[in-house]
Order: sequence, then C-alpha cells, then structure tokens
Amino acid sequence: MNQLQQYQSVNRETGVIDADPHKLIQMLYDGLIERLATARGFILRQDFEAKNVFINKSIEILEGLRSFLDHDQGGELAANLDNLYQYMELQLFNANADNDADKVDEVIKLVKTVKDGWDEIRSEVMKS
Repeated sequence: MNQLQQYQSVNRETGVIDADPHKLIQMLYDGLIERLATARGFILRQDFEAKNVFINKSIEILEGLRSFLDHDQGGELAANLDNLYQYMELQLFNANADNDADKVDEVIKLVKTVKDGWDEIRSEVMKS
C-alpha cells in the first residue's frame, strides 16, 4: 500500500470513529457511489474480474443499508427504501451478468437521489 492509500485508509477510519449515525449512512452512500463508478469503469475497460469485485462490494453496501432500516419506526418509508435497495441489488446482479454499464448508471442515479434526500435531512437537522 502506498503512502496516499495509507493516508486515505486512516482518514476513513478516523471519519467512521468520529461519525454520528446519520453521517455513517452518508459515508456508506459515498462509498457505494465510488464503488459503482469503479465497477462501471471496469465494465467499459472489459476487466470483468475487477468489475465483479466492485459490483459485489456495492451489493454488500446495499445489504448493509437494508440492515439499518427500522421498519417499526420507519413504516412506509423504510418499506419503500427496502424495495428500492432490493431493486438496485437486482440491477447490479444483472449488470454483472450482462456486463451492462447502463444498469450500473441507473443504480448510481438512484443512489444519488436517495443520498441527496439524506443529505437534505442532515442539513435540516444541523440547522435546528
């Protein structure tokens, strides 16, 4: 691991330790977008082994996000997010099988939309 990678790793670990639960979800969305973009790049370069690794990492993050949903308190919103995350996972399975960058693009757009909403919630909470 080069020095830049070591610094980034320590910086991420420190960010996780210092983050509140809302910030942790933001970090998961950021990491998901980053891995999806990387997977897309590997599809375009036809590096299918690396693509597979990053799509699988993306699916793991989606599964983590699903596990954080509180269906008791979240009600319909939690159910809708759960369904959306399941849809994203299915699209990524299909993107992986078909080497389809367009399906990855669709998931990236969906994640960005959800993240924008999550970021707005944080902005409102921080104003209070």
